[in-house]
Amino acid sequence: MSAAPDRLLFGVAGIPEGCPEDSSLKAISYLSQTGLEALELEFVHGLKMAGETANLVKLTAQQHNIKISAHAPYFINLGAEDQGKKMQSQEMLLKSLRIAAAAGASDLVFHGGYYGLKAPEETYLQVKKSLKEILSIGRSERVSTKLRIEVMGKKKQFGSLEEVLSLCRELEGLYPCLDFAHIFARDGRINSYRDFYQVLEKVAKKLGKAALKNAHIHISGVKYNQTGELNHLNLEESEFRYDEWLQALDDIGVKGTIICESPSLTSDALMLKNLYRSMREKRQPLIF
Repeated sequence: MSAAPDRLLFGVAGIPEGCPEDSSLKAISYLSQTGLEALELEFVHGLKMAGETANLVKLTAQQHNIKISAHAPYFINLGAEDQGKKMQSQEMLLKSLRIAAAAGASDLVFHGGYYGLKAPEETYLQVKKSLKEILSIGRSERVSTKLRIEVMGKKKQFGSLEEVLSLCRELEGLYPCLDFAHIFARDGRINSYRDFYQVLEKVAKKLGKAALKNAHIHISGVKYNQTGELNHLNLEESEFRYDEWLQALDDIGVKGTIICESPSLTSDALMLKNLYRSMREKRQPLIF
């Protein structure tokens, strides 16, 4: 499933509830049984997957027709003021990229870091410089996995929608991970069909329509306050208008992968897939 899909694929981040074992290999076979189509490997608490396991993940995913992506460790901070921590973050992101590629991941999602005491403009330039080096090394090693910087939900985190889109426009080989729960939580306003449609139009304007033809998107319900995101919720327990969001995706013709990050991963992902299928069926002409 390395080619760009001709529709939206639905999957989960990490081991889904109901999976008989805490294993990526078991998760792949379990997802194929549920009817879901994608798995995002979670390296978020550390890069613990060995090369041999990564190869098995790749083969198993191919056998079950499951699209693989991955998420780099949370502690990566390319905006760190300490030079040692910044270098450590760069090396960890590179290691994550290599193991993701070995596992057959089409995309590696990562968090850019924090502003700290620096101005947002200064953090932007530092993150940009670090990513330019990482992307150059990735190209020299012929790594095919796409590097995707995630839109973040806390205001203290580097990664507003504008920052992410600007970086992706300036750096060849960098792509966005559009987390709509984060986009909503960051200011509490992006939560209607019109809002979602305008966000997608902005992506197409900044990065070209191709960015919406092979998108990588995170979704969940979200609890937030004036500082931004607090924690994930199941979609039906959240204010987030997921039906309007999904309709906007369908209407504008977004294709790619939807990764659910709700506490109830499988349930919410299947609910979204079924809703999406219903929307698409309504578009089909009746045949007599």
